[in-house]
Amino acid sequence: MIEVGSVLVHEDVVTENFVCNLNRCKGACCLEGDSGAPLNKNELEILEEIYPKVKPYMTPKGIETIEREGTHVTDFEGDYTTPCVDTNKECAYVTWENGITKCAIEKAYEAGDISWKKPISCHLYPIRITNYPEFDVLNYDRWSICSPACSFGNELKVRVHEFLKEPLIRKYGAEWYHELEEQLAGI
Repeated sequence: MIEVGSVLVHEDVVTENFVCNLNRCKGACCLEGDSGAPLNKNELEILEEIYPKVKPYMTPKGIETIEREGTHVTDFEGDYTTPCVDTNKECAYVTWENGITKCAIEKAYEAGDISWKKPISCHLYPIRITNYPEFDVLNYDRWSICSPACSFGNELKVRVHEFLKEPLIRKYGAEWYHELEEQLAGI
């Protein structure tokens, strides 16, 4: 583990390669899993607030799910997540573009309708954060559906933390990311 401030970074985050390859995986991470995308408590109010502006980008099934279940739900472990269309299926915020999943929240952001890109857990994937009272632990989540991203990352020689520079800075700040890079330079 690498300690950067109050964050412990698993070595796989800085040694493994990864670059999303949506043309190969079609955004399967937004379609599969045990529940929707993990949400922080502070993101719940944001989702409520932005929903009217995100709604035009959503599918009818996604809108129906949100109207029925709300902008977030509590999963089987008691954690907040995005709702899913049907049980353990696509995230309610999924939209489709040329057979590839896109995020309706991110589409609204890109159009300038909202100023929030998407839940940090989505932006940081394949990094998953385990929060403890005193510190966070960043782990690389290995999932077979992401094998095209691993291959592409190997081809381009881009490490997980490099691919996720923008969301890591969004979460922890530019100074934190700079400190991570400095520590890696010394290894």
